[in-house]
Amino acid sequence: MSDLLDRYPLTAGTYHELLDDSGSVRAHWRRLLDHLQRSTPAQLAQRQALLTRQIQENGVTYNVYADPKGADRPWELDLLPHVLAADEWQHLSAGIAQRARLLNAVLADLYGPQRLIKEGLLPAELVFGHNNFLWPCQGIQPPDGAFLHLYAVDLARTPDGRWWVTADRTQAPSGAGYALENRTIVSRAFPDLYRDLQVQHLTGFFRTLQETLARQAPGDDQPPLIVLLTPGRFNESYFEHLYLARQLGYPLVEGGDLTVRDSTVFLKTLSGLRRVHAIMRRLDDDFCDPLELRTDSALGVPGLLDAVRQGNVLVANALGSGVLESPGLLGFLPKINEFLFGEALILPSIATWWCGEAPVLAEALEKMPELLIKPAFPSQSFAPVFGRDLNDEQRQALAERMRARPYAYVAQELAQLSQAPVWHTVDDHLQHRAIGMRVYAVASAEGYRVLPGGLTRVAAEADAEVVSMQRGGASKDTWVLGERAAGGEHWRAQRAIGAHDLVRRDPYLPSRVVENLFWFGRYCERCDDSARWLRIVLARYVDGDDPLALQAAVELGESLRLLPEEGELPERLLAALLGDDWPSSLRANLQRLQWAASQVRGKLSRENWQALVELQREALELESESPDFGELLDFLNRLVMSLAALSGFALDDMTRDEGWRFLMMGRRIERLQFLSSSLAAFLRGVAVFDQAGLEWLLELGNSSITYRSRYLAVPQLIPVLDLLLLDEQNPHAVLFQLKLVSRTLRRLNDDFGVPRETGLGPLVERLARFDLGCLENPLFGESSVRAALDGLADLLQAVADESGQVSDRLALRHFAHVDDVSQQTVSV
Repeated sequence: MSDLLDRYPLTAGTYHELLDDSGSVRAHWRRLLDHLQRSTPAQLAQRQALLTRQIQENGVTYNVYADPKGADRPWELDLLPHVLAADEWQHLSAGIAQRARLLNAVLADLYGPQRLIKEGLLPAELVFGHNNFLWPCQGIQPPDGAFLHLYAVDLARTPDGRWWVTADRTQAPSGAGYALENRTIVSRAFPDLYRDLQVQHLTGFFRTLQETLARQAPGDDQPPLIVLLTPGRFNESYFEHLYLARQLGYPLVEGGDLTVRDSTVFLKTLSGLRRVHAIMRRLDDDFCDPLELRTDSALGVPGLLDAVRQGNVLVANALGSGVLESPGLLGFLPKINEFLFGEALILPSIATWWCGEAPVLAEALEKMPELLIKPAFPSQSFAPVFGRDLNDEQRQALAERMRARPYAYVAQELAQLSQAPVWHTVDDHLQHRAIGMRVYAVASAEGYRVLPGGLTRVAAEADAEVVSMQRGGASKDTWVLGERAAGGEHWRAQRAIGAHDLVRRDPYLPSRVVENLFWFGRYCERCDDSARWLRIVLARYVDGDDPLALQAAVELGESLRLLPEEGELPERLLAALLGDDWPSSLRANLQRLQWAASQVRGKLSRENWQALVELQREALELESESPDFGELLDFLNRLVMSLAALSGFALDDMTRDEGWRFLMMGRRIERLQFLSSSLAAFLRGVAVFDQAGLEWLLELGNSSITYRSRYLAVPQLIPVLDLLLLDEQNPHAVLFQLKLVSRTLRRLNDDFGVPRETGLGPLVERLARFDLGCLENPLFGESSVRAALDGLADLLQAVADESGQVSDRLALRHFAHVDDVSQQTVSV
């Protein structure tokens, strides 16, 4: 091991997870170090690259607002796990379960008899001054008395090796999903070692969470519908919301997907409203109900609190549980535990003082250089301050603010974080970083069960004293060594499913998700259309050998609003491709595609999502450079291939449920609209009889190879129009798409009990009856041919207009849930 540890520093006065005070490797780390020692630097670098690739392919992100790496910043995961011995874990686990039980009891008291305040064990100002103490929740008793269904605690190890609590997470604890994903990735990097060390599994913890929510959900003789409520994709841990929803089998919903009728919560689906029995929320307390809580919230569900009050829905964690996240409570918990349970806390909290008491304030002001000053309530608008970092003037100013509002401040002892090894790929050696650990507990029928592991967070820099994911920190998998349960732990069904219970469609598909699938399909097709047109124009501009064909393609782009009308052609083409200010630019449509995809990520396969990630990466690389038209053409070629792959994924990877049907309907409507409007504009243009113009029209319609193989001749008007207009075997022909959209619309209307529409039917008949023989010039004359082309252009434009109206009617009927157009409103 000497090679790996030659450059590993051992700092005095700091606890090192890997080494003891003499510099020897701790017993529970030895087998991991032995394994690393047998690996070459190249092998370790390869494993770290595997982690990075898995994170990218799985789309694991941690969003940071205004981050230079982009809103979807890749999750940072170190190669080396954090290792804990079995005996140490038993002590930790017992302390965490005890603490979860205590905090649950404190919540029951605060929203019940409030004995702790009456007995002087908790100051009233610290509770009632907290904006997450919710008076409207007073008196609500959750099933089984469980206020905390999922609890998390932040731990730090002091120089003497003991673990101390630095913070409690009781409102909507985050990170458990990341811990599970970390385990999946790191265990694949060290498969043999992971198996040989018998690292304890994590999945039983999540099975317990499923069982608890299902057991406590109010029943109506139906399997309970449990949903995971997210504030949306801009939340920093949105990936985890998606991940947990998939793992737990819960629909991922936003506030707008739910509605309350008669004090009962319903999910808006295509087939009507489905009763929701339980909500696992990742939304802060006061945002959950704009009627009774925070009135400016656009994220919550109006009437949710009344549904909870009536016992018609379970919310986990209970509304109002965020009051326990005040750091000012830490100093009062030991006496409260003795009062309630007659025992000492197993895990002590880091020394913390609430400054609302005069003697405490005086001592905090005297020792300010040695302390960390924090806000007592989340409504405070200042970040924690290290007293030692302040000069005399700043210290005096802070002291004046603390004297003016002492109840709003907390003083805390500085935590000396322990150091753990990380693999440094640049120098191929071990370094150390400060770490903190977040561990989770879940309510069960037998008490609280602790996740055997957790989320270990790693400081970004070697000398950093604060561990923060928002400040660029990384994470580690946490390995608890010891005997595994016989047979391992596996996901288990909560009830027996017989033949009569079989389901072949998703009955809980939110209509918002279906709407985004519809627009995902439209934007896939729209980007493909735009990319193909841009490729045609750029290629002819670069070649410069056919100005008439170029002019016709440019005029088509202008008529379809794909190309700005002002400026020189090169600048206009760049704007059409990458323009920020041009709403129809390819870049703008790719961004809309990514947005729609992010809303339906749970419905896309892993491979489908990876294709989208790669597409986005290529687009971002293009924007960061100053490409010439040759590079732009190469990008467009790759883009068309990527978009074709998305089409293939839709056809091959997705179950043919309502979501898929609307996705394909979106693609078909968009293709029909583009083909019709493009052909209408072309028929009115200057290149209708030009061979070069017909060539690029075939290219635009993705039918060049078909034409060549059929006719072995240069493009001519009648066979080109037959192929692009009337050929019912060509998926890029108008009549093919028109009939397909018409049939799909009829089936949708029949399935949802909507009267059949007549708008598309006459257009199908008129187009099918169109006789291409009228375009034979020697028989009919030039003026008659032009009149026939104009009439055909008018018909095609009518098809394009009607397809847009079909889209609007679909949105109104199926996505808006407006009473006078939606069908069945309630389905239980």
